[in-house]
Amino acid sequence: MGSLLKGASGVRWGELRDATGTTAGGVLPLLSRIAYGDEDSARIAIDDLGDAICSLGFVVGEATAPTVPFLLELAGSPHVACKAELLDLLGSICRTDQWHSAAAAVQDREHGASYQQQPGWEAAARKAVYAGRSVIEGVASSVRPEEATPARKLLQEMDRIPPFPEL
Repeated sequence: MGSLLKGASGVRWGELRDATGTTAGGVLPLLSRIAYGDEDSARIAIDDLGDAICSLGFVVGEATAPTVPFLLELAGSPHVACKAELLDLLGSICRTDQWHSAAAAVQDREHGASYQQQPGWEAAARKAVYAGRSVIEGVASSVRPEEATPARKLLQEMDRIPPFPEL
């Protein structure tokens, strides 16, 4: 794996489900393409990874939270292309509340129990983004506006978005 993503091979991606409900076995190759591919390959990989871990830009899955630390590592690396796209993906993950909204809508109803895992995935994913605040702050201090601006936007969103309420 090289110096980036050392811990990524230790995650049991094949046992996790992505946001589309399929196995997350494709996450590791996509992370690798982002880390070591050229800019065009990285951009396509970020788009594909976004579809897998933050489907439609607002639905996360079981594999989302374990992926976030690697997205943060890539965003903080000086040699990785497409930082703005990585930060946008992290912002989408941070903003997701689809499962919480659904669980709140069915609270105290017959199917409410079926929504118990998914809100946990959202909470874990958001918590993972917040855990990387220092990385995002580092990118926000970049002299490159194409990196600093999306990082500052994400920090503002993180300050504005409250923690999830207990369901």
